[in-house]
Amino acid sequence: MKANEVPQDLKYFKDNVIRDLNYALDEKGHYTSIISDGWIVKNDALSVVWENILEECEPIRQQVMARKISPIAYHMRKNLLDMRLLSEYSGIPKRKIKKHLRYDEFLKLDQATLQKYADALRLTIEELGTV
Repeated sequence: MKANEVPQDLKYFKDNVIRDLNYALDEKGHYTSIISDGWIVKNDALSVVWENILEECEPIRQQVMARKISPIAYHMRKNLLDMRLLSEYSGIPKRKIKKHLRYDEFLKLDQATLQKYADALRLTIEELGTV
């Protein structure tokens, strides 16, 4: 593929800092790195994956609405995180995360802890409490 043919199909990368790095031939026939804003084929594949993830999130969302588990569980699944990763991203020990996955414990969290979760999940505190 030539440098001027690298796809720039914005969909998932729009308004984000994440982009694809591709290698293509420049006008002299040498490989060079080119930033791509997306590719329609990749976008279609990502659409299927995100549909599946959102389907998997629905039972968790229902449990949150029934106040059986905290919204943290929903946002963890939606962001493809497990307790270990959320612990690493937030700095909150796994045992505390496990405790905070209970709805009644989530309601007791202070603003500083909520902010740690929100930052790790790239949400606002208000978004963290909603599903």
